[in-house]
Amino acid sequence: MMQMKEWSKTYLSNVAGEIAFVLAIIMWVTSIRRVRQKMFEIFFYVHQTYLLYVFFYIIHVGVAYFCLILPGIFLFLIDRYLRFLQSQTRIRLIAARLLPCNVIELNFSKLAGLEYTPTSILFVNVPSISTLQWHPFTVTSNANTEPDMLSIVIKCEGTWSHKLYKQLSGSPIDSLQVSVEGPYGPAAPHFLSYENLVLISGGSGITPFISIIRELTFQQLNDNRKIPTNVLLVCAFKHSTDLSMLKLLLPLTSNTSTTSNISQTNLKIQAYITRETEQQQPLENTDSSLRTIWFKPMPNDMPISAPLGPDSWLWLCVIISSSFVLFLIFLGILIRYHIYPKELAGGPSAYNYTYKTLWDMFFVCASVFLATSFVFFWRKKENDKKETTKVQNLELGETGEIESCADLSVVDTTSIHFGHRPDLKKILMENNKKSSDVGVVVCGPRKMRHEVAKICSSKQANNLHLESMSFNW
Repeated sequence: MMQMKEWSKTYLSNVAGEIAFVLAIIMWVTSIRRVRQKMFEIFFYVHQTYLLYVFFYIIHVGVAYFCLILPGIFLFLIDRYLRFLQSQTRIRLIAARLLPCNVIELNFSKLAGLEYTPTSILFVNVPSISTLQWHPFTVTSNANTEPDMLSIVIKCEGTWSHKLYKQLSGSPIDSLQVSVEGPYGPAAPHFLSYENLVLISGGSGITPFISIIRELTFQQLNDNRKIPTNVLLVCAFKHSTDLSMLKLLLPLTSNTSTTSNISQTNLKIQAYITRETEQQQPLENTDSSLRTIWFKPMPNDMPISAPLGPDSWLWLCVIISSSFVLFLIFLGILIRYHIYPKELAGGPSAYNYTYKTLWDMFFVCASVFLATSFVFFWRKKENDKKETTKVQNLELGETGEIESCADLSVVDTTSIHFGHRPDLKKILMENNKKSSDVGVVVCGPRKMRHEVAKICSSKQANNLHLESMSFNW
């Protein structure tokens, strides 16, 4: 018991280790699936104590072990501080589309030089709902076909998303303050390499496939790029109002060329409505309950841009190397002019061991802060000189006419089935016989993902290549 209460001046602190252990236990308990899903906000806020955990853990393990994880600490702090700097910018929100199935599409302005790949995600914060909460959402836009706009889709399933839907669908508002981090995503669109492509979704799991189909639409114009010959989208919904999500396959500012391109991708859509036996209204008539809200640009609004601008990898290397050099310089000055004289006079144990660890942590944070801040604000100043914000002012009448033409393209490729779930085994086995290289991408409930995985791993499915996505916490 005495050792548990000991905070040694010459060696490791047991009390710090105990505090770190208690914090880790609390975070672990709130990470249990049932607790995490039913009390997400508790899970979220408790995990913000990870900084305290790292602080006391490093004090407990001491300088020697701290040096072993120093590269990881540097990379984590640089990444986290860059994300913090990016999140301080108020982003220009162009428009929001409210679908009758409690789905929101947010359309942001972005710099033309910002590149991202399909299935990327964007972290979003709305201060009017919660200052601390950041939620990840799938990016549905395409960086090539929509160079000045970035879109995400939000399905209202939790407290935060319902508050956002209520705020947008209530009294008219001219603007909405939004901050973002990202986008983050895979390095390359790997799904383009397959001969045939089968996309299977359940509910809001269709959102990553929107960006994939938009990418295929763009790549259709590139004769040198191999793309799947046939694309089949199998989507399962609970209610017929969810069919309005298929309209998001075409962007807010879709034009006639986009419509013709999507018809050339050999896209076939099989939609299944599991809880209704007949269609309430035709798919082409769902526009009557679809609402588009246009926001006025505010003086402080900025488009989404990469934190370090073009050549971000080069500038990231500059930050990492310069911050580490600064750390070594600070540490060398401290040892030579502060620690060494005291240990020379009083022996190796004259200087408090915990103080050494605290000095190391302080210099790591200070060097990262100085190097990252200098590069970020210098690059931001340079980018502001070269880039100008492009705000799209579209006439509502013209947009409605374009969307009505585009909707016909989606309707023509869609077959709707009522009262039952898709026979995934039959669908996949039919595609397995048609081609020697079939990519299968599934995103939806756990039961659906497991069923598809079981089919693709069977001996008969020699030509099926599975990739799974999950939004479950």
